[in-house]
Amino acid sequence: MMESFGKELRDLNVSRETFDRLSIYANLITRWNAKINLVSRKSLSELWFRHILDSAQLFRCAPTANHWVDLGSGGGFPGMVCAIMAIEEAPATRFSLVESDQRKSAFLRTVARECKANCTVISKRIEEIDPLDADVLSARALANLTTLISFCERHLTDTGLALFLKGESWEKELAEAREEWNFQVEPITSLTERKAVILKIKGVTRG
Repeated sequence: MMESFGKELRDLNVSRETFDRLSIYANLITRWNAKINLVSRKSLSELWFRHILDSAQLFRCAPTANHWVDLGSGGGFPGMVCAIMAIEEAPATRFSLVESDQRKSAFLRTVARECKANCTVISKRIEEIDPLDADVLSARALANLTTLISFCERHLTDTGLALFLKGESWEKELAEAREEWNFQVEPITSLTERKAVILKIKGVTRG
């Protein structure tokens, strides 16, 4: 399996041990998916490229953090993938994965236990949680950028960094978000989709 993704994993400098943990995670997704629909059936066959690698690239964009918060974690993308990568590379970083669906939360806790990831699963709606003081805040396929930036105001520290995966309409979302918010942004082209980007956002204030 590792050989099938050799170039991508070499680009990300993923060790054999990290790959083995990601494999445990991938196997758990396959086993649980029929019951709780963690990923679409169609994308399950592209799990490594479309979901795991897509999430892993965020870890390479992030500074060392004390507290990484992932919003709307679902099946663990990108938060759980980054938490697994951090086991070796940033063991002091603690992860909080926010997921209101109780069944998905149970899955995430199972993965954390099996992979020995340093993460806590918060089974509440994002709007109901006390401020989490994240150094890094991430989300994938959760909401439009304007909404995501409103979450930054509540859950990101003043010096923190947000990492949001966005598809080909990202420029339109960016323009809309700037109507309500001031922030610094750096778009980075995605490794897995030519028209998609990772938006690195900091310095969020109301417009």
